[in-house]
Amino acid sequence: MTRLTAKQAKALDIPKPSKYRNKKIVVGGEAFDSKREYSVYCELKLLKRTGEIVELERQPEFLLQEKFRRGKANHRAIKYRADFLVTYRDGRVEVIDVKSTITAKNREYRLKIKLLLYKYPELAFREIF
Repeated sequence: MTRLTAKQAKALDIPKPSKYRNKKIVVGGEAFDSKREYSVYCELKLLKRTGEIVELERQPEFLLQEKFRRGKANHRAIKYRADFLVTYRDGRVEVIDVKSTITAKNREYRLKIKLLLYKYPELAFREIF
């Protein structure tokens, strides 16, 4: 079996597969990074209809470190974007992130999770594999 180079694939107009081989989908005008993320979203929407969940937010962004300047160098802010932020009827707030076993091992992701848990100790955090 012969593999195509990136240049050959581009010339033949063959789309490049995603880095982690996930299939992005669009449903009702909303884009999801994977089929698993969409199925979790459907479950959460069902819980919201039953009243178990009060508020459901997609793609919430958390500031982990402010931007700063040191000497002449500007340093960007460090942010973390989760898949879902859920507020339950009992007042509990939970951050939910849908990951594959491969992406969950990403060093940058693991570091950002540690920073999130340190900066926002009131939030519960759950990973779904």
